Amino acid sequence: MSGEGSAPGASPRAPRPGTQKWSGIVAKKGDRAAKEKAAPVLTPVGAEEPKNPEEYQCTGLLDTDFAELCTRSGYTDFPKVVIRPRPHPTIVSSASISEKPTLDDQRLSASCSLNSLESKYVFFQPTIQVELESDEKSVKEIYIRGWRVEERILGIFSKCLPPLSQLQAINLWKVGLTDKTLTTFIALLPLCSPTLRKVSLEGNPLPEQSYHKLMALESTFCPTPGPRVLGDRPSPPPLPLPRIAHLSLRNNNIDDHGAQLLGQALSTLHSCNRTLVSLNLGFNHIGDEGAGYIADGLRLNRSLLWLSLAHNRIRDKGALKLAEVLRPFELTHPEVVERRRLLLEKGMQERSRSPSTSRYGDSKTDREKNQTGGLSSVSLVDKTDKTQMAKTPKGLGRKKEKSGEVVKKEEKSGSGQLPTQGTLKKDDFKAGKGKVAIPEQKPTKGKGPKTGIKEKRSNFLESEPVEHRDGKVFMRGNKVLLHLSLLRNQITEVGLEGFLAAVQYQAQSAQAKSASKGPVGLLWLSLAKNCFFPRCPAYAMIQELMRPRDPISCLKTIPELLRTFGL
Repeated sequence: MSGEGSAPGASPRAPRPGTQKWSGIVAKKGDRAAKEKAAPVLTPVGAEEPKNPEEYQCTGLLDTDFAELCTRSGYTDFPKVVIRPRPHPTIVSSASISEKPTLDDQRLSASCSLNSLESKYVFFQPTIQVELESDEKSVKEIYIRGWRVEERILGIFSKCLPPLSQLQAINLWKVGLTDKTLTTFIALLPLCSPTLRKVSLEGNPLPEQSYHKLMALESTFCPTPGPRVLGDRPSPPPLPLPRIAHLSLRNNNIDDHGAQLLGQALSTLHSCNRTLVSLNLGFNHIGDEGAGYIADGLRLNRSLLWLSLAHNRIRDKGALKLAEVLRPFELTHPEVVERRRLLLEKGMQERSRSPSTSRYGDSKTDREKNQTGGLSSVSLVDKTDKTQMAKTPKGLGRKKEKSGEVVKKEEKSGSGQLPTQGTLKKDDFKAGKGKVAIPEQKPTKGKGPKTGIKEKRSNFLESEPVEHRDGKVFMRGNKVLLHLSLLRNQITEVGLEGFLAAVQYQAQSAQAKSASKGPVGLLWLSLAKNCFFPRCPAYAMIQELMRPRDPISCLKTIPELLRTFGL
């Protein structure tokens, strides 16, 4: 029978393909897969599902908001928000040093060394370090160092940073920024508080070197039209954007191309940055060509006070370009053409606002005289008509009235004509002087520009005084820049001669205008560690001229400088 076992001595039947045998049991592959498949995990009753980060309303506490938003975004391990540590000096007495350590002291030192080892490992863990205000609640500065900031983290920052009303600085050191994440970071800045003034991006080299986009945040109000809806509640009205005043771009491998973009962001013929106060470009790869682009940006920029180009590759050619900006320089042909255009526009606006300077018409006083003469003559005609009506019969009076009306109509029609047509005699003006009050004429709507709105000029081409020499136009140098550092470049004595001439000019102009307030020129110039001897005559003379101007080395002059600037 088919159900009986095989006869003894007969070979056992081989298992069919697709089946396996474990411990005398034959099983199919499909059964094995069904057994090994894990059972579906059901969420226990009462357990909450992951929440949407868009529904969370930030409280203004960075540690709480950042942790909650990371949890809602699916992060299990995320950086913690900690207070930035400050080194505290330890004072050890001489008596404790002289004593020999006991066994308990050795055990305590061993435990301290273990704690210090653990603290070193904790130091390298990703954290968000913050500095607090005096109330120990409001975040003043944010430091992120040594860990990669992804776009998702920047999205979380875009939600938890705007409620920080006292935020003043953001420092990102070696966080692996890319051109895409830099664009996201720049879009985040307008959402922050207007108190944000300092941005530091150090150790973040970018292929496109688009750091100049950080200097383009000069709009006064948020460009988003209408209220934005956050959840169910409408957002408050747009606030003023933060204006970056201090920008640090050290160690970003910025070359001449990046310096060109930064120089154009400082100023061009048609635009000028008015918010940036300090710019740190140290430890980069800027050469002579890049220094020339930075110098071109300083020609028309009158807001930058502090500039560092230390530890770069600038030689004499770039140094001479920078020194040329600090003393009177010749305007190029495009600059002269642009200056004439701006002056012409300014003159046309002034003439349109005050018609008294019209070239082809009479002055404003002549027009008023003509109007007063016309009205006074009308009043004289009225008086003579009344006296004649009292003496003459009625019929003749009516004729006189008609003739007077004709005279009035003629004078009214003549008053609307140009003042050059049909002017009155001087005797008529004298006779009617002071008899009729003339109402002020209100200008009609839509004629001429509005006088209440002050237009912002692109640069200082039309406002700064110039000198004309031998058919050339010279503008006085940049005296707003107070601090310039060219430490550890490749400048020789040839470049020093250019800076010596600039410093001599600024010193002489400062002595000539010591009583007047205004920009005084360089107060600190660093040219050390370059390719010249420290005792060369040009460098010694520069130091001698700069020593009385340096407010740090000459502390007695600080109150005078404060009084000079009106502080």
